[in-house]
Amino acid sequence: MIIPLPHTTTGEIAKKLVDAQEHYTRTTGRVLTLIVEVQESDDLEQILASVRDASHEHPSRVLVVVPGDPTSETQLDAELRVGGEAGASETVVMQLHGALADQAESVLTPLLLPDTPLVAWWPNLCPEVPSESPVGKLAQRRITNVAHKGTVDEQDLRRLSRGYSPGDSDMSWASITLWRGIVASALDHHPHEKVQSVEVSGPAGHPAPNFAAGWLLDRLNVPVQRTAKETNSGFFPVTHLRFNRESTHVDVDVVDERTVRVRVPGTPDSLVSLSPRTQTEILSEELRHLDADKTYAQALRALAAVDYSKL
Repeated sequence: MIIPLPHTTTGEIAKKLVDAQEHYTRTTGRVLTLIVEVQESDDLEQILASVRDASHEHPSRVLVVVPGDPTSETQLDAELRVGGEAGASETVVMQLHGALADQAESVLTPLLLPDTPLVAWWPNLCPEVPSESPVGKLAQRRITNVAHKGTVDEQDLRRLSRGYSPGDSDMSWASITLWRGIVASALDHHPHEKVQSVEVSGPAGHPAPNFAAGWLLDRLNVPVQRTAKETNSGFFPVTHLRFNRESTHVDVDVVDERTVRVRVPGTPDSLVSLSPRTQTEILSEELRHLDADKTYAQALRALAAVDYSKL
């Protein structure tokens, strides 16, 4: 059910939320409050669909803020979504006009659930320093999406690293979680020799191979080279990985849109199922971990030491 609330107040929204809990919502408990900050040009319905699907694992109060024109008449327009429109959550979409466009914190505060974790998500454009933004200051966990514009460069990643605070994470980092598990197990192949250097390949403008390179450099403390290798649309973005060891090497390669191959000379190839994760899957994973991601922080710091000379 969608309940429109034009020209409203936070007090009126709060009353409608109480009424919705009594009559329309499917669950009585909320495990967290998720604040989503979007732009007027974003695909709002697609973003709401991802939140709705993720809510089946994480019942939440979802507060979506859409800052509008700060020079227009000051007004708060809202829309309450419950039931099938919101999955296991209750969702409030708020359009902030005029002076409210720069006062998201004031609008959100009366609607926050008491004694529950707060997570902020920017599906597209995000602040340079998320933890210092009005929305970011409210949250203990902040999720960005550096790849929102399609391609990134070193400046984008440096900005992400400079603006890092404990509790930050990025969707491109979460997108390689399953791949990292495959890579860790690949090093168990005989012979068990120390890795001397690493090569990581993927599309030049995709951040996932960069995050993978930073992670490996931090974990192994060996030279890591990031190279460019294009991939077909829909394939996993880290297309090739090679561990160079003293007498042999280990390769992890994308075979098709659903499979990667682990190859060690002299042993049978291993084929492992892996495909790119959806926005819903990534968001669900991020909401499972509400403490600071130290591994992400270490991978971010290591990005500056990766060799990009062949990128």
